[in-house]
Amino acid sequence: MGEGMKNDHRIMAYLDSCNIACGGHAGDRETMINTLRLARKHGVKAGAHPSFEDRKNFGRKEVSVPQDVLRAQLIHQIGVLNDLAKGENIRLHHVKAHGALYNMAWKSDEMATVLIEAVQFFNQNLCIYAPFDSALERKAKEAGMPIMIEIFADRNYDDDFTLVSRMHPKAVITEVAEVRKRVEKIIRDGSLISLHGKKRSINFDTLCVHGDHPHAVEIVKELRDLKRALH
Repeated sequence: MGEGMKNDHRIMAYLDSCNIACGGHAGDRETMINTLRLARKHGVKAGAHPSFEDRKNFGRKEVSVPQDVLRAQLIHQIGVLNDLAKGENIRLHHVKAHGALYNMAWKSDEMATVLIEAVQFFNQNLCIYAPFDSALERKAKEAGMPIMIEIFADRNYDDDFTLVSRMHPKAVITEVAEVRKRVEKIIRDGSLISLHGKKRSINFDTLCVHGDHPHAVEIVKELRDLKRALH
């Protein structure tokens, strides 16, 4: 949320939690305040969505940044949102890294540690949203931080169960009905199937839908309906 897609007000009512861009890949103080207020209006848990400071590539390109510089950048991004949240009498619930930063923290102990240290600077009890079986999950557990395991509703997985590169034509699942069918199968079977048919068991806590997906509004509506149907 808060990435300038103009659909936040249509999406927010269907969410349990949201990740708010905090200036690295998108967003500014005005969009952060507006998104925080929208989340409060709908009772949605608000989290920081820090990234590489790379607006040109929307934070989706790996960037070589010294660890101390990156840590300072992440602390600044989370800090801005945290201060604005306090001003709105909102307590941040979680931190979920964006784009290339998230993918690198998935595989790299060093990158995961930098992210965790930035979060710890503010609050040891802030929840970390982490991909399953990742360096970030492992390092967060070692640090004693609360985590929620995340899978992506609108993205395909490779056979190693990391995300298919966005350069691949099938990286994003574009059809709303296919997203719903896939998520329902994951929930019912307790397993995730890769783009090429490989299967693995999975336990997860939260589903991610990208706000810049062309059918994001329709997807979150379908998944909210699915949640009600399964309960």
